[in-house]
Amino acid sequence: MPISSTPLFISAAHKSSGKTTITIGLLAALKNKGLSVQPFKKGPDYIDPLWHGSASGTPCYTLDFNTMSRDEILQLVSRKTATCDISIIEGNKGLYDGLDLDGSNSNAAIAKLVDAPVILVLDARGMTRGVAPLILGYQSFDPGIQIAGIILNQLGGSRHEAKLRSVIEHYTDVPVLGAVHKDKRLEIVERHLGLMPSNEDGEAQQKITAIGSIISSQVDLNKIIDISQVHSPKHLKSPIKNTPGTQPVTAEIRLAYINDGAFGFYYPGDLEALEQAGAELIEVNSLTDRQLPENIDGLFIGGGFPEERLKELNANQSFRESVFNAIENGLPAYAECGGLMYLCRSILSNQEHGEQQQLDMVGIIPADAKMEETPQGRGLIRFSETSLMPWPDASGIHKSDHKNEVIISAHEFHYSHLINISEPLSYAYEIHRGSGIDGQHDGIIYKNLLACYAHLQDTRQNHWAKRFIQFIHHKKRRN
Repeated sequence: MPISSTPLFISAAHKSSGKTTITIGLLAALKNKGLSVQPFKKGPDYIDPLWHGSASGTPCYTLDFNTMSRDEILQLVSRKTATCDISIIEGNKGLYDGLDLDGSNSNAAIAKLVDAPVILVLDARGMTRGVAPLILGYQSFDPGIQIAGIILNQLGGSRHEAKLRSVIEHYTDVPVLGAVHKDKRLEIVERHLGLMPSNEDGEAQQKITAIGSIISSQVDLNKIIDISQVHSPKHLKSPIKNTPGTQPVTAEIRLAYINDGAFGFYYPGDLEALEQAGAELIEVNSLTDRQLPENIDGLFIGGGFPEERLKELNANQSFRESVFNAIENGLPAYAECGGLMYLCRSILSNQEHGEQQQLDMVGIIPADAKMEETPQGRGLIRFSETSLMPWPDASGIHKSDHKNEVIISAHEFHYSHLINISEPLSYAYEIHRGSGIDGQHDGIIYKNLLACYAHLQDTRQNHWAKRFIQFIHHKKRRN
């Protein structure tokens, strides 16, 4: 029987406070105690959820106000916490940070929505008595937020810890749940979008084990568990109506998806939605497989960091050729960001010593993808679909018959852009906010391929997974 379905919200006063590492450690430590742990991440994000999923042994689900309604977030949290012992939501940036002035899309808004007690991670470097007004300010700023405890991070030693504990105990009523000292073993290599993805790190599980051990020794896990048991969330007490069904579905479509050290950005909810739409997911490795599997009906290439595995991707010529031939022969395919780059003629990337490396990729898109030092597109992207969009909408109507004016929200994070475009391109998306391919368009269409910089999330505003599978069905019937 589950101990509790109460989610705990891990947040911080500001970005880069170490909350992701603390969350990884908590997930691993709680799992090591024999608990079933369900992680969530306020998004959009792919990288932290990869680490959280590895640490907990359970897929980490993204909660994003930009792509999900409040009701959808409640449904997802209610459904996924129904059978676990304890659940943890990690915020992004600081507790009260968000795009809107009223905080309606902030971390605090998620915590209030699901009625989750907040555990605040504080980077304590250089702090002593000043920690008290910081905590008091965070308590008083929004009385609807329950700060249930503090985890001190980056402590300089036992004397530093003792001073901070004394100050917090004297001036506040917030318990200190843990005090984590500076330790090289807690460091994870960072890249321009955050931590290095765990699917690229060959020592990821060893790091997770080490981090979990450190957190277990410096954080009071029993108090963490007690907080989740004592607090009873009013929003998650009753079953949510209209929860999407999870009945087994007969798989009629064989969908290959590339999942390896170069491409690993997939939302678990999206993969589940593809299966629910009737897809059998077949995992493929672009670094080691010699060709695509036979008798597949479609191909999905998610995002990642192909620029980090350029030589290996280039060396696997037979696989690149099989992808080219499959798409050229009409295989329905969908690619996002890193997948888009892979389908270009080449990728140009600066190396550590300043020289530029350009290596051939698949070549189905008549352009080269060039890496830059600064973001070429980052954050929320909004677009509408053009009349050329090949996928049917949710009702099964094809875009050639029905123009959809709905604005869709997604996200983009890319340091590359396309250069040397040698042929006119057809686009599925008209950009209203964001960068996409050229600031005005995204979603390159070639035969049965759709490739874009935008990262979609399968939600009520756009059930893309079902639409993609419907598109594959349509092409399969015609063949």
